[in-house]
Amino acid sequence: MKILVTGGTGYIGSHTVVELHNAGHEVVAIDNFDNSYPDVLDNIEKITGKKVVFQKVDIRDKKALTDFMLSQKGIDAVIHFAAFKAVGESVQNPLKYYENNVGGTVNLLYAMEAAGISQIAFSSSCTVYGEANPPVDESTAKPEAQSPYGNTKQICEEVLFDYTKASNLKVVSLRYFNPVGAHDSSLIGELPIGVPNNLVPFITQTAIGKREVLTVFGNDYPTIDGTCIRDYIHVVDLAKAHVKAIEFLEQKKYSEAYSVFNLGTGQGNSVLEVIQSFEKVSGEKVNYKIGPRRGGDVIQIYANCDKATNVLGWKTERDLDNCMQTAWAWEKHLAQK
Repeated sequence: MKILVTGGTGYIGSHTVVELHNAGHEVVAIDNFDNSYPDVLDNIEKITGKKVVFQKVDIRDKKALTDFMLSQKGIDAVIHFAAFKAVGESVQNPLKYYENNVGGTVNLLYAMEAAGISQIAFSSSCTVYGEANPPVDESTAKPEAQSPYGNTKQICEEVLFDYTKASNLKVVSLRYFNPVGAHDSSLIGELPIGVPNNLVPFITQTAIGKREVLTVFGNDYPTIDGTCIRDYIHVVDLAKAHVKAIEFLEQKKYSEAYSVFNLGTGQGNSVLEVIQSFEKVSGEKVNYKIGPRRGGDVIQIYANCDKATNVLGWKTERDLDNCMQTAWAWEKHLAQK
C-alpha cells in the first residue's frame, strides 16, 4: 500500500514510518517541523535503507496540503499524527490547538476527498476518557474534556464519525495511552523542543544532567505509592499497531465505517515505579523531589486492550524496563551528538 503519514518526522510518526517500511508498504510523509527536526528523515533512511518521500507541509494550509496530495498518485490511506499535544500549553493557548488539531484535520479531510482517498487511521488519545475507573475499554463513557488538548481529540473523533455518515470514509481511531521508549538503533526517539512535558524524557534529561531536578507532582494520591498511575506503551509496539490498523482497513475487516481501539499494555505503573525501573536498567540515580499536585492530572488510567488483540491481532511485546532502557540509550546518543 501507499500510505501518507502526516506528522511523519514526529516521535510516533517517525517510528511508524519505519514499521510501515519494514512491513513492505510505500510511505509518503509530510510535516512542518514545529516539533521535530529534518535530520529525522536521514535517520529513518539509515534504519530502513529506504528514502522517505517527503514534503514540508503545514496541515493548516489547506491549499498546499491538497496540492501535495493531488500530486501524489495512488495514495491508499492516511495515518494522521500531525497535532500539538501539550496539555499545559493547550490551556494557555487554546486557539492554537483548535486551529491546528481540529482545523488541520478538517483540511485533511477536504484534501482526502479531493484526492479520492477514503481510509484514515487517526491518532487519538486516552485523554478522551478523563478520570474514568480503569481499566477502560472502548465503551467507557467520554466525559467533558479536562483540557483543550483533550477536547481537540474528542472533537476530531466526532468530526471523523460524522463524516463517515456523509461519505464513503472508513476510519480507525487509535486511543493511545502513554508512548515511551525509542527505536533499538537509538537513531530516532522522543526529542521534545524545550522543556519536556512528559515524564520519561524529563527522567532521562535529569539523569544525563540537562535538567537539575525532576519534580514528581504529588505523592498523596490514593494509589500504591501515592503517585499517579499511567499505562506506558513502547513506541515501537505503538507504531506496529498502526500497520495493523491500516491493513485492517485495506482488508475490509471492519463491520462499521468508524472503528476505535485502545492501544496500551493493559497495566498501570506509578511515577515512582517508572523512576525505579529507569534506575534499575541504567544504573543511574534520578535527582527528584516531591512537589504539589499538578492541575488537570488524572489519578490513574490504564487500558483494556482486548479489542485490539482480538480484532487487529495486535498486542504489546515490550515491558517497562525495555522502555526505559531504549529511552536511556537514545538520551546518551543525543549527548554524543
